[in-house]
Amino acid sequence: MKLKIFITAAALVTITTIISAFKTIKAPADKGFAVIELFTSEGCSSCPPADALIAKVHKETSDKPIYILAYHVDYWDRLGWKDAFSSSAYSERQKQYARWIKGAEIYTPQAIVNGSKEFVGSQESTLRNTIKADLADPGKTDLVLTNLKATEKNINVKYEAKGTTGNSVLMIALVERNAVSKVMKGENAGRTLSHVQIVRELQTVKLDRNTGTASLTVPAGFTPQGFEMIAFVQNTGNGVITGAARTDFTVTVN
Repeated sequence: MKLKIFITAAALVTITTIISAFKTIKAPADKGFAVIELFTSEGCSSCPPADALIAKVHKETSDKPIYILAYHVDYWDRLGWKDAFSSSAYSERQKQYARWIKGAEIYTPQAIVNGSKEFVGSQESTLRNTIKADLADPGKTDLVLTNLKATEKNINVKYEAKGTTGNSVLMIALVERNAVSKVMKGENAGRTLSHVQIVRELQTVKLDRNTGTASLTVPAGFTPQGFEMIAFVQNTGNGVITGAARTDFTVTVN
């Protein structure tokens, strides 16, 4: 079922090593890119096909400047099943897109690409055509992530963003690569659901300067092999995303 609303553990891993970034995929300002944000929920029976679609696209394009983020919204939680990955912050982000994008509603599964185009998240041809068009459209911001490190409680990263405007912010997401859930209640009761690119932490950084350091909280169940970081620059006036980058983790013994 498609639910619409309108605007009116794993145990915490003790980290005793320094975790640093070793691989970064970014979109230079003169190249195209696609940031795909999927709003989904384990309580929604229409969402598994969209989850499967982004998993397929992610597998096919892991070496390209295509950045996938799955936000599990919380407004389905009251309807029989609480999604362990859900957050009210992600529901609020979806509401913000409804304010930015003219005519947009709030529903699941909803896909938004580069902050400006929205459609049903399970529509494969629309998603692929949108990605193709955006990869051919040069970005405006060159974003670089470096010095990604973690302690037991925090993950820190340095950033440099060139070509930003006065109303730009840096959105930084800590993303869990894969997870599996057995749903016991709600529309998907009895199903085992697979997820990819789950946003576990999301931080907004004001770009008062083009360079700086951001810090995120280490989520429960964090492992360096199971997570990556995705960041993108977004215009707060209209939601348009102007540049993006991602980096993953490796472990260096301290």
